[in-house]
Amino acid sequence: MTTHSLTKFSRIALDLQPPVARVVLNNPPLNVIDIPMMEELAEALSEIEAKPDVSVLIISGSQKAFSVGVDVAAHTPDKVEQMLAKFHAVVRTLVSSRKVTIASVHGHCLGGGAELAMVCDLAYTSELATWGFPEIKLGCYPPVAVTALAALVGQKHAADLVLTGRSITGREAATIGLANSVAPEVDLEHSVQDAVHHLSQLSPAALAITKKAIYSWDAIHFDKGLARAEKTYLDELMRTEDAREGINAFLEKREPVWKGK
Repeated sequence: MTTHSLTKFSRIALDLQPPVARVVLNNPPLNVIDIPMMEELAEALSEIEAKPDVSVLIISGSQKAFSVGVDVAAHTPDKVEQMLAKFHAVVRTLVSSRKVTIASVHGHCLGGGAELAMVCDLAYTSELATWGFPEIKLGCYPPVAVTALAALVGQKHAADLVLTGRSITGREAATIGLANSVAPEVDLEHSVQDAVHHLSQLSPAALAITKKAIYSWDAIHFDKGLARAEKTYLDELMRTEDAREGINAFLEKREPVWKGK
């Protein structure tokens, strides 16, 4: 079957080989998710969703990482509302997609990158991958993770990861349920392709409807929860001195000085 690689994008790569579409985050070296990447992801996902001959979507990262997350510079007061709207639009599109979505994770998978991976239906990780939600170290929090992570890994694991901002290995991510399975990095693509092979033997219509049914209850809570987490982020968190200090300290490459307000 012919492979079609669409080169109109600069921050991602889109490869179509029905029944599979692959989106590669491609903003080297660490695939930071900036606003242009969010816009390209939204466009690519819309194109994929419109293709009836595609039933599986794989998301992976180029070079050294899946993604280290959303561009910290996009968290400044003049950009943060636009950033959240665009990033959460991508997340909502993935959650509501009729395609079976698969995250293939190697290297760093942090913050918004980990949020993209966690909302995929299936996630396969290298044992050497590094997962985490380090936003708390910037005086912030990850809205998608605070909304949905506990449903995946349980309340205690979710609180641990979000409140401490600590990183975990791919092996631990699989152990707590953040990923379906873990493999040596050289075998990661084999794990993904094995899943694709099984899915490609199944009815695309049945997969799409079954996916809708699986998430029918959670989707209600996810939409409301993410909207509330986003509102709290903008109306409360981003008005604190500590949030501004954390972001500025990161951009200025210094340790933050917290004031507790």
